[in-house]
Amino acid sequence: MYPEMRHEQVVYQNPFLAMRIWQIDAIDPAPEELRLRTEQDWKQKRYYEWHYHEEIEFLLILKGELTVYCTEEPLVLRKGDIALFGSSEPHKTIQTKDGNLSYLVFQVNLRKYWDASTLTSMRHFSEVIRPLSALNYIYRDSRDARTQTAAYIREIYREMNTNQVGYELAVSSMFKNILLLLLRHDSKQLLNYNDNPQLERFQSAVDYVEEHLSEKLSVTELSSLTNMSYTHFIKTFKKAIGMSFTDFVVYKRIKKAEQQLLTSELSIAQVAESVGISNLGHFYDLFRRHNDCSPKQFKDRLR
Repeated sequence: MYPEMRHEQVVYQNPFLAMRIWQIDAIDPAPEELRLRTEQDWKQKRYYEWHYHEEIEFLLILKGELTVYCTEEPLVLRKGDIALFGSSEPHKTIQTKDGNLSYLVFQVNLRKYWDASTLTSMRHFSEVIRPLSALNYIYRDSRDARTQTAAYIREIYREMNTNQVGYELAVSSMFKNILLLLLRHDSKQLLNYNDNPQLERFQSAVDYVEEHLSEKLSVTELSSLTNMSYTHFIKTFKKAIGMSFTDFVVYKRIKKAEQQLLTSELSIAQVAESVGISNLGHFYDLFRRHNDCSPKQFKDRLR
């Protein structure tokens, strides 16, 4: 993405939830020289020692002060403040005040939460036009959104570290409530994308993909189903759904494979075949790309 940046590989606490949350505690602020250099680098659009990752990220400050740099603006965060960064959005954090600093870092792979029941709402978070950091005005301006989100993040942290029965349901539900707060407090309508009517036009294509994952799926066939030309289908699908048609099909196949691995006694080869991927090596490559582990490791961890 950027040669001077570090691509962070996030290791999930639970691969099925595709999230990681932990607390960082620090005492000493960054040296003055580093702070000045970071500010100067940001002004000149140099991103040395910044990092990015596929997951979106929330920061919740528990104590102290933290300055966060993203490409658009620096954010000075204090106790109770929240910052949000989108998928693969470059950022860097620096402690800027003396004294104790504590904050929670919450990273989530948003694509894991796309399914047929949430597709209409989740497309708002596709970042086709602007990064999710554009929504930080919500946490700055709305005390209600800020306090409720902070409460959810704290509770997610507790649930993920106590692992009580049903914690997966609790955590996924609270995460979706965080997204709902963003949608309903987005007074600038940055997430609406003019309420793209194309989504309804692609519903038949989405339904067809869901029903025929075990078969070969072609753009030619789906474009005909939606009465579009091949080129127009390719261009508009991503705008409406939030990912390319190829990525969408792969995503749906891997999600179905995850379900099969956990709920059936099929072999890995049979699972691959059932989701339309006949080449087992290719199936392993795609599965690792989405889960950072092999199908067997995925199955063993969650069982």
